[in-house]
Amino acid sequence: MAGYISEFFGYRAEDNSETALRTAASGICPFLGSQCTKILSRDRAVSGVCAIRQKTDGSPSVICCPNRLYADEYKMLKTISGDAFRQQLNLYAGRAAVEKAREENGAVAVFGQGWGGELRLPQREGTGSYFVDWVLARLDGAGELAEFTAVEVQTIDTTGNYRTARDGLLSRREVLSDTVGFNWENVSKRIIPQIIYKGQVLQREELCRTGLYFVCPHPIYERVLRRLGGRECLPRFPAQPASIHFVSYDYTETEIIDGSIRPLDIMEEHCTTVYKIQEAFSALNLPEGNVYRDAIIRSLYN
Repeated sequence: MAGYISEFFGYRAEDNSETALRTAASGICPFLGSQCTKILSRDRAVSGVCAIRQKTDGSPSVICCPNRLYADEYKMLKTISGDAFRQQLNLYAGRAAVEKAREENGAVAVFGQGWGGELRLPQREGTGSYFVDWVLARLDGAGELAEFTAVEVQTIDTTGNYRTARDGLLSRREVLSDTVGFNWENVSKRIIPQIIYKGQVLQREELCRTGLYFVCPHPIYERVLRRLGGRECLPRFPAQPASIHFVSYDYTETEIIDGSIRPLDIMEEHCTTVYKIQEAFSALNLPEGNVYRDAIIRSLYN
């Protein structure tokens, strides 16, 4: 398998503008406003890789860094807050939201990376975790907790290596292929079981009335749907404590000039329940009988 880096420190790999070059040289993530958090294991250098694409003609650019989804000053969180709480409230980091809610007759406290810090949840025995990437908590005009929702953000994990491709972009802005590929197996092995488990945990929370929002790049969403048997296996439901809200993002078709960051937009939203996902995930899709026997016979006798 071989692929290319398609987006580097927020800009298209083919972008040779002074802005793109300066941003890459600085090591700053344009979406966080601070150093890129993806670190290479060999020498602890920052990665800067936002998205990759396969070498096959027509392969889409797939986001591989979750920070890429925080463009436009965390617009994604603001969008989900408005959908979950049915009103537009300002977002503030953790405790800072209490006083702001009293001043503004309501506010949303944000807990997550770079905001209000990680919530102190009890450790779960055994394997797995019920920690989510973001918690959005609506406070009323008195600064009291009224309700909350949870957000899980997932991008694609990579296989192989992109070190040569990264060095080519960093040193001379040359687009080179490398051994990097997509780890699609994680969709079934890790992503879907996590959605099910965390959705079940949140269903037991009396103040979580809208369940879990699962945000991902559109190609991952399509792969999840395919693994679960398609849209017909996941009927739509109104928001409820057992909800799983899929929110898929992708690049818009807008023509981009050098020195500009490609905008993202919501491609599809789909609200179902954790029970329907669990049912679809555990459903067996068995082949016809004697597939092993027939394969052996073909190999032996052709």
